[in-house]
Amino acid sequence: MALLAAACGSDADSSDSGDITAAFVLVGPIGSAGWNWAHDQGRQYAEAQTGATTLVVESIPENAEDVKAVAIDFIENENADIIFGTSFGYMDPMLELADEYPDIVFEHASGYKMNDTNFGNFFGRMYQPRYLSGMAAGAMSESGRIGYVAAFPIPEVIRGINAFTLGVRETNPTAQVHVNWTSTWFDPAVEGDTARALLEAGADVITMHQDSPAAGVAAQDAGARWVAYNSDMREFAPDAFITAPVWNWGPRYAETIQAVAAGTYEPGSYWGGMADGIVALAPLADDVPSDVAERIDDVAERIRAGDWDVFTGEIRDQAGTVRVADGETMDDASMLAMSWFVEGVVGDAAP
Repeated sequence: MALLAAACGSDADSSDSGDITAAFVLVGPIGSAGWNWAHDQGRQYAEAQTGATTLVVESIPENAEDVKAVAIDFIENENADIIFGTSFGYMDPMLELADEYPDIVFEHASGYKMNDTNFGNFFGRMYQPRYLSGMAAGAMSESGRIGYVAAFPIPEVIRGINAFTLGVRETNPTAQVHVNWTSTWFDPAVEGDTARALLEAGADVITMHQDSPAAGVAAQDAGARWVAYNSDMREFAPDAFITAPVWNWGPRYAETIQAVAAGTYEPGSYWGGMADGIVALAPLADDVPSDVAERIDDVAERIRAGDWDVFTGEIRDQAGTVRVADGETMDDASMLAMSWFVEGVVGDAAP
């Protein structure tokens, strides 16, 4: 376990939060891009904004024994006031710990469970920029065959695949999105091999729900294009890069730390969108056609204004069954529990 600790100097907001210690548990290495890197960027931002002491540990597996051991160490030996858990599999052990340590705040990313006192969850509506990235991908695909390197068949990932596919079909109505599962969040070798399999099967654009840029490197090596995820990864495969749905965790982390310091923290289920700034779309590649870029900008503005959202019908599933009627918008509970693929996806949502 590689434990890193940092304390920052004071700033305008630090008087409220300087006595707080916030600990972050990451499922993979921080690295230089990806899910864990984005969370660590958020940690650093929150530290600078609040004056809190922050602690971070990398590469903690999604099992109860490891998660609990790390969290207990933070609490009992590092005097942590807040534990931020940043992977889906941490949810149940964190809930158990919240009962055992009622004076400690636990915040969980990507889950759905909470209690009334000290355990809440937070996430972003990543499906919004996923849709926009799909619009760009559809426009850049000549074959109409797009590959999706996907980690695990959980609602978060399925929702992203569906949003991306709906966006693809907005600009390329007959295109198909072929999904291959990797059963890992971070394994560059597996991610690269999975991308290459999709490319060899005819995909000319690759996207992914993974933590490394390996899929993009594979796409560039094959002369194909790539939609990244988590952060603007263009430096890793600049010739392939189209855009990326990206995370901005910092303001949410700072807000939570300040609430704990002020004694105003209340657990809840935060699900912010593009209007809140927690999710966004990275700048488009220069060769994305200007008319497509304008369409993407228009849709993005409608989403931010609350005039429209991605899962607005009519939407059909793979079997052609109407799942969302024309003019209706799927509610949050249905989106958060999504377990089926939309029309246009090739693959199994429950392999």
